[in-house]
Amino acid sequence: MGNLKFPLWLRPTAAPLSMELKSVLIIGIGTAYRSDDAAGLIVAERLRTRQPEGVFVITHEGEGVSLMEQMADSDAALVIDAMSSGAEPGAIRRFDANAQPLPAQMFRHSTHAIGIAQAIELGRVLGKLPRRLIVYGIEGQDFEAGTQLSPEVESSIDEVMRRVLEEAQQIRG
Repeated sequence: MGNLKFPLWLRPTAAPLSMELKSVLIIGIGTAYRSDDAAGLIVAERLRTRQPEGVFVITHEGEGVSLMEQMADSDAALVIDAMSSGAEPGAIRRFDANAQPLPAQMFRHSTHAIGIAQAIELGRVLGKLPRRLIVYGIEGQDFEAGTQLSPEVESSIDEVMRRVLEEAQQIRG
């Protein structure tokens, strides 16, 4: 595994203006130049070539309020982000964010004032959450400056892709 190169076009992209009923939005979150924090971005970028009809894949490096706005128009959103909970690096956790708040302490490596957990709670208060909101967390090891994933996180990428794609297809019916 060599250094990962992030093309200039790997930037937050806007969600389509009008999505079909039962649309599914996959959002990979992270910061491209903070090592394992890029895990969500990498999952989304690799999923772009496999997205089934009615499933939209975007990346998001911006702050939480714009994340909330991107999710608001979809029926379902599957979000992938790096987390830091003290579990083994590369561990994968799935959270149903409609059922309960995300544990904010696990998603604390945001470089913005409002991170994913706070954005979801703001969306909940404003009534702007998708009907179904699932967050996949990948336990990171290294959040320092750099473009290389730790081997443990890199080895989890394909499994997260498989799970997210399978869940997106189930939602689409």
